[in-house]
Amino acid sequence: MDRIRAALRPETASIRRRLVAALLLTTIGSLVFATGAFADFLTPESGGSSNADQIDSLYKIILYVAIVVFAVVEGALFYSLFKFRAKKNPNAAQIHGNTRLEISWTIGAALILVVLAAVTFAKLSAIQDPPNSSASGLALAQGVLTASADEPSPPNGKKLTICVTGRQYIWRYTYGDGCKTNAFGLPYSYEEMVAPANTTVVLDIQATDVIHSWWIPKLGGKKDAVPGYHNYTWFKAPKVGEVYVGQCAELCGRNHADMTARVRIVSPAAYQAWIDGQRRSIQAADSQVQRLRTQLQSDGDL
Repeated sequence: MDRIRAALRPETASIRRRLVAALLLTTIGSLVFATGAFADFLTPESGGSSNADQIDSLYKIILYVAIVVFAVVEGALFYSLFKFRAKKNPNAAQIHGNTRLEISWTIGAALILVVLAAVTFAKLSAIQDPPNSSASGLALAQGVLTASADEPSPPNGKKLTICVTGRQYIWRYTYGDGCKTNAFGLPYSYEEMVAPANTTVVLDIQATDVIHSWWIPKLGGKKDAVPGYHNYTWFKAPKVGEVYVGQCAELCGRNHADMTARVRIVSPAAYQAWIDGQRRSIQAADSQVQRLRTQLQSDGDL
């Protein structure tokens, strides 16, 4: 019996190693081939809004400069390792510094940083400041004046405001300027936001319980939703029919992974029809509640 056990031990260990290897490969495969795992690969996603495109282009500029710097530094390192290897130079040269070289690479590094800072500030306004809606966008009235100094607004003040409210564990969207004051009767939706194409949409981002984070990568940078505060971002999506997907980017509790978000882009006419339909549905529900209340009062149950 002992001989049989001894003979089986190597085979059992081999099976275990194969199972571990298979599990590891399966895990790596599920991560690599997951939806969006290679979205734009090394660069941010873009294409849904002009501010996302500006973020993507700025990232690429800095990335390419960093690659060049990395290549030069690593090239100089490997050249030095080969040129001055011990086999060829058994007696190491005693070098106490090269002032001209040290000043040169210090000035070069400073110039690179200055150039990158200049490019960043040049692109920052296009990332932060929303443009006017296009002529083919939704017809908007003059924007409502607010006391917020950091709320983005296009030059002509015409914008569509959608309030984004994070809750454990769902996003609520309220449509219209009155959403800041929680005006009763405004159209709203959950999980999926509907927005018109070629229209400047300003998002007023809030939370009711814990900190969440709104992020649709193709529509721009992420913004935290903090209870008691209003954070803002914007997008202007040109493509009708696109659906952009994102997820809460802040660990907000046990069901954080289920807190997904979608933005569906429709034509201005389709958006207006959808908004009118939402209003009618709300009014119908309110009328039904009023009738029920009246009935309960007449029956003495309320």
